[in-house]
Amino acid sequence: MSAKILGVGSCLPSLRMTNEDFIAHRFYKDIDQPFEDSNETIIEKFKEITGIQERRYAHKEQTNSDLGIIAAQNAIAAAGIDPEDLDYIIFAHNFGDVRFASNHLDMLPALASRVKHALGIANPNCVAYDMLFGCPGWIEALIQANLYIKAGAATNCLVIGAETLSRVVDPHDRDSMIFADGAGACILSANNDTDASGILAHSTQTFTKDEAFFLNNGPSLNSKHHIHEKYIKMQGRKIYEFALTKVPAAMKIALDKSGIDITEVKKIFIHQANEKMDEAIIDRFYRLFKAQRPEGIMPMNIQFNGNSSVATVPTLLDAVVRGEYPEHELHKGDIIILASVGAGMNINAVVYRW
Repeated sequence: MSAKILGVGSCLPSLRMTNEDFIAHRFYKDIDQPFEDSNETIIEKFKEITGIQERRYAHKEQTNSDLGIIAAQNAIAAAGIDPEDLDYIIFAHNFGDVRFASNHLDMLPALASRVKHALGIANPNCVAYDMLFGCPGWIEALIQANLYIKAGAATNCLVIGAETLSRVVDPHDRDSMIFADGAGACILSANNDTDASGILAHSTQTFTKDEAFFLNNGPSLNSKHHIHEKYIKMQGRKIYEFALTKVPAAMKIALDKSGIDITEVKKIFIHQANEKMDEAIIDRFYRLFKAQRPEGIMPMNIQFNGNSSVATVPTLLDAVVRGEYPEHELHKGDIIILASVGAGMNINAVVYRW
């Protein structure tokens, strides 16, 4: 029994924040130590490294689960199934619902339960729970849903990845410009057809010996700013070096398990974390096979959507499926790879036949 994606959906907030919107911020390189460079210089260097020109922020009245509900509704509509036929709803996130101008993390009830409630599902056998796995959370939820289906424990699973990182960033940290909001979802269902489409293989790894706190929560770089609050913090250089060696290796494990030759891979949907880093990961992945990287192998939209954590892969996949990027069309039988890296430090990859 294999599992295939019946439909995808997404929700990208309409509020766009450009790099110029950060000009008036006061950035610090360490606690109470401002940068010597002007904000114009800081922002220009930031764009050169990450590729980000703008990002999406949720509107004041929106929460993370609100975005997830919309993405779920769109995925259900695309799949053409009755929500009452869902066996599992798995909601990948990291910070729960965070209200505007608040740093309080609200995870009770679970966001998956909120989605089930909003969808009006009465079926008590539809199990709803949350997945906390850093940025690779949506792919890991997809892997779990696949295992339920392969074990005969489920037929239809709703897998959601959504985050509102704009609510948990330190405005005095230049890394705050990386993060964004969004939601993506898919319906993964048992494939009884003979077309061989669906998930072929996966790999997942967690590195904690030295890497566990590369991403964590910490105080603002401005000691006078909300002194009792904590914000998302990351050791950028260490994460970059970690990702460049570990992610290609994990992708290779998944591809080797699948029995698919590297030349058959048509597209790689990688977590939209940092343009320069993602490009380097793909280059190293192909070098592991002593193969030439094909042109147009990696769709990318971080330039305009920023890094929305668990939402980057499903929102990118949905955009391609809906034809937003004609140069990245998917055709029946295409082999694609989904891959991500993030807090934990966690890495995963899925090989999928479209």
